[in-house]
Amino acid sequence: MTFDWFPLWLSLRVSLLATALVLVGGIPLAWLLARYQFPGKELLGGLASLPLVLPPTVLGYYLLVALGNQSPLGRWLNELGVPLVFTWRGAAVAAAVAAFPLLLQTARAGFESIDSRLEDVARTLGRSNLYIFWRVTLPLARRSIFAGAALAFARALGDFGATLMVAGNIPGQTQTMPMYIFDLVQANRQAEANVMVLLMTVVAVGLLFAARRFSQRVVR
Repeated sequence: MTFDWFPLWLSLRVSLLATALVLVGGIPLAWLLARYQFPGKELLGGLASLPLVLPPTVLGYYLLVALGNQSPLGRWLNELGVPLVFTWRGAAVAAAVAAFPLLLQTARAGFESIDSRLEDVARTLGRSNLYIFWRVTLPLARRSIFAGAALAFARALGDFGATLMVAGNIPGQTQTMPMYIFDLVQANRQAEANVMVLLMTVVAVGLLFAARRFSQRVVR
């Protein structure tokens, strides 16, 4: 049996970048949805969760249209020298969008579980909202955020449809583990496929276990 380990390392790199993107965008939005009432709040929450219910290829097609050379955003990114379509960075963006709702919903639940009176006490002491968020709210919600990040990482690691549409399946460039496994099966290399599937399963179970441990501690 011969293995190409590049898809594994690429998948880890893509998943790490995707999780970072999800954290940067998901934590502020989760806090906003958990702490404030405003017109269109539920609509915004619904739109942010849409990747959960859209078929992956449909989600990937929307991203391809939004990031492709024919779109203003795609042309602007090309001018900056950071094209996303058919690159590993595009794979990370696609995986991040697919994984975004998992972090958003978990973090939002964590923020909503915090007693708002703790924040009110900090305000009576003259602390700013930004200070309260960083020193009170965020630390109290950290376990929910860690759980959501673990789930997002696992989702990004296993993404196939959206990543395929945006980044393609280019060996040595954009071929992640799910695509590599697909190619192994297509080539009737069953033994290699079994090893890679087992490896991905072990990683996914480990991440799921970590997320559940964090979630249980939050409940307690």
